[in-house]
Amino acid sequence: MSKITASITSVGGYVPEFRLTNAMLEKMVDTTDEWIKTRTGIEERRILKGEGLATSDMAAEAIKDICKKRGISPEEIDCVICATVTPDMVFPATANIVCDKIGAVNAWGFDLSAACSGFLFGVTTGAGLIESGKYKKVIVVGADKMSAIVDYSDRTTCIIFGDGAGAVLLEANTEGNGIIDSILKSDGSGKAYLHMKAGGSLKPSSIETVTAKEHYIFQDGQPVFKAAVKGMADAAYDLLQRNNLTGDDIAWLVPHQANKRIIDATANRIGLPAEKVMLNIQRYGNTTAATIPLCLWDWEKQLKKGDMIVLAAFGGGFTWGATLVKWGYNFN
Repeated sequence: MSKITASITSVGGYVPEFRLTNAMLEKMVDTTDEWIKTRTGIEERRILKGEGLATSDMAAEAIKDICKKRGISPEEIDCVICATVTPDMVFPATANIVCDKIGAVNAWGFDLSAACSGFLFGVTTGAGLIESGKYKKVIVVGADKMSAIVDYSDRTTCIIFGDGAGAVLLEANTEGNGIIDSILKSDGSGKAYLHMKAGGSLKPSSIETVTAKEHYIFQDGQPVFKAAVKGMADAAYDLLQRNNLTGDDIAWLVPHQANKRIIDATANRIGLPAEKVMLNIQRYGNTTAATIPLCLWDWEKQLKKGDMIVLAAFGGGFTWGATLVKWGYNFN
C-alpha cells in the first residue's frame, strides 16, 4: 500500500476592501511613507470595517472560496483548524463559529495559537490527521483581525499589521505530493519582546488594564527582528539540508510577510533569487497567521504540480519554523 501524504488540493483567501495606506498613517502618527517602505516594504494594509465583523467572517469567506473552487460542499469537511491570535471570543473557538457560518455541520474544529507561525503549525497538525487515514478533508485557515489589537497611536506597530484570511484544503495523496517535512520551534522566553500584556488569566481585563492600553500589541522591535532573521533563515536552511536539497531544487520560498529585510535574509540563506520569493507584504502588510496562505492564494496560478516549495515563518512568543511542500496540482 502506498504511503499516504497530505496534499494541498485547493487554496482560498479573503482580504477586506478598506485600504489603510502609508499616506493615511502619516496623518495619524509621526511617520513617513518612505520610512515605512524602507524599513518594512509595506505600502498599504487591509482593515476589516463594519459593525459585528470579526476574524471568523474572514475565515469563513476564505473557506467558501475553497469550496467553490474545489467543487465540494461544506458538509464534506471533516475538520477545521483555525490559526489565530485574534479569536472572536476567548471561547467558543473561532473554528467552531466558522463551521457554523459556512454550514460545515459534520466537522469538528479547534483554534491554534502560535502567532505568525500558526499556519505552519496548523498545516503540520492537519497533515497528521490526513496521514492517519481517519480524515479525508481537513481545512487549515490562518485568519487574524489585527486591527482589533493594534494601537493606532503607536507608530512602531500600527504601520505593520493588517487584516485577512487564507486557507488550504488538505486531502490524502499517494503520489508523494503534499507536506514532506517540517522543522518547528518555540521558545517561550521570547514573550518579553512580543506579547499582549492583559486579557489572559495572568492579567484579567479590568478598567485599569484598558486605561493602561494593555490590550494592544507590545513589540520590542530589535530583539524580535534579530531573532526572526536567524530563526526563519536557519529553519529553512536546516530543512533543505535534512532533505538533501539546495536552493536549485526549490521553485518558491513562501515566507511569512513581516518585514522585507527578514524575507531577503531567509532567501539569501538558502540561495534563492528574488524571482523565486513570494512577496505581497506591500499590499497586505503583516496579517499574522494569514500571510503564508494569502501568498499561496495570490500565486496559485503560477504553482505547478510537483513544485518543491518552502514555507517559513517566525512569530511572537517566540515560534518559528519551515515546512517543505511538494505541490499537488496545476491550476485550471
